[in-house]
Amino acid sequence: MIRSEILREIAPILHDQLVVCNIGLPSQELHMIDDNAKNFYMLGTMGLSSSIGFGLALAQDKIVISIDGDGSVLTNLGTLPTIANNVADNYILMIIDNGSYGSTGDQPTYAGKKTKLENVAAACGCESVVTVQDVDAGKALQAAIDSKKMTIIVVKCESGNIKLPVITMDPVVIRDRFMKAVAS
Repeated sequence: MIRSEILREIAPILHDQLVVCNIGLPSQELHMIDDNAKNFYMLGTMGLSSSIGFGLALAQDKIVISIDGDGSVLTNLGTLPTIANNVADNYILMIIDNGSYGSTGDQPTYAGKKTKLENVAAACGCESVVTVQDVDAGKALQAAIDSKKMTIIVVKCESGNIKLPVITMDPVVIRDRFMKAVAS
């Protein structure tokens, strides 16, 4: 499976949750699959989906799911020790690890080589780290939601992208409708 297929599979699980989605193609894919006000699409801040989602989880009680990529997490490794040392049991970080920078042409990441993000997260002190293959992403996500414990899920999948248009919604509109969904 590729990332878009995983997002399509987990979309029904995500639909009622607050979701902060990684920059570029992941946001575009989620927007195409299930655009709703509870999705916050990252349009220009690589590596910050996990940090923004985590901050949101600390600020309120609803479940927050950050969907991030291996390349983005590698650009902001400081987020993992921050998450580990400030536990928010309403937070789930799903790292879709396709071993590539998907939004810029599928160049390989270090996670596609020797670096294992599940080991990095555990070394940072994250207590609940789960690694699954693409076909088990939905099952792992639902289990994390049901556990009511902060969880890092690393989903291993194939590299690849689908053709789709950019998100034309104004970033201010994305922000405002997401803020209303958080407040409701």
